[in-house]
Amino acid sequence: MKCEEKQLYLYIPSSGLEEIESAAKVTDWLSSGLQPQLPENVEANLQKLSLAGHSRGGKAAFALALGYAKTSLIFSVLLSIDPVAGCTKCCRTQPHILTYVPRSFNLSIPVTVIGTGLGPEQKNCLSPPCAPEGLNHDEFFNECKPPCAHFVAKDYGHMDMLNDDPSGIVGELSGCLCVNGKGPRDPMRRSVGGIAVGFLKAYLEGESRDFVAILADPSLAPAKLEPVEFIEE
Repeated sequence: MKCEEKQLYLYIPSSGLEEIESAAKVTDWLSSGLQPQLPENVEANLQKLSLAGHSRGGKAAFALALGYAKTSLIFSVLLSIDPVAGCTKCCRTQPHILTYVPRSFNLSIPVTVIGTGLGPEQKNCLSPPCAPEGLNHDEFFNECKPPCAHFVAKDYGHMDMLNDDPSGIVGELSGCLCVNGKGPRDPMRRSVGGIAVGFLKAYLEGESRDFVAILADPSLAPAKLEPVEFIEE
């Protein structure tokens, strides 16, 4: 890809359909391409494959799991971090996967959705919220079938899982377009990381102690989690 094309992509991201197709190609590459990249004493286990994404990537992860692009591998779990399906209901990203019908997603794998309390807030009158109501984590979780979990970092915003001072256009946009939490982002990052590890260990390795603990007592997390929901099978 030429330099100017890379720069253009920073301002004009690929379409949702292109992102999903790209993710499917990477998934198919894993069967032949992953193992040669690993150390000699590490063996990939593609029978336990997790799928994750943030923002529009979180929505793309849902779309890929739902079969909007075909892959040769089967996903075992899905983790979506503050997924967003568009800036308004009249301007949704393709494909339109939200149905607004509870438990309508045709998924049979465990799902965890992590959202932000400040994502639906509007930074200024010129830009929409970064994670608007009706297109964000609440609706994605509402359409999941059990087992599914939902955690909301109440005092943090859509970009608060990034570094404290991200560089380049991402850093500029995260500061001027999205409502962010006050104070350092480290508690948010550690909370997201802890939930992710606990969820993956529970459903990929059968070690559920940590995941059960955070569900039972959300105050264990560095960031305030409210609400926390879990629907069992």
